[in-house]
Amino acid sequence: MSRGLPLLHRRRILLSGAIGGITCAAVAVGAAMAGQDGGGGAGASAGAAPAVRCPAVAGSLPEVPAESRAEVDRNLALLDTQTAEADKRLATSRGEGGPDFVRNAILGPLKDKRASTIDRIELSFSRQGSAAPSGLDALAGCSLTSG
Repeated sequence: MSRGLPLLHRRRILLSGAIGGITCAAVAVGAAMAGQDGGGGAGASAGAAPAVRCPAVAGSLPEVPAESRAEVDRNLALLDTQTAEADKRLATSRGEGGPDFVRNAILGPLKDKRASTIDRIELSFSRQGSAAPSGLDALAGCSLTSG
């Protein structure tokens, strides 16, 4: 195959070769080339994909009243779901937006969601007459790991 062909045509040739049953390696090469469209946007670099990392809330809780256990467990599970959704959004939006995209579109909204969920955990303590745990608000913010 000629390197002089435009990238789009090279992809078509590779894909048609895989469909024609010539080789499965063409699919792998085509997939590898998919990230080489010259976009050079944020997150388009090779290597391990970044991931969302959030501080654990469960380990910072005092003894949970029995009457609040189910609600606290639901909200702790929701925190995990929120992190997983943000991680998925990060993976599917790789290369989108400018330099502040991840902060504004993923980490900022995640922090807001986590803060609301943490507030519900604190309220579940108060409803049972227990002292609400303090300092949990600091656990709302998340960051990125570099894979």
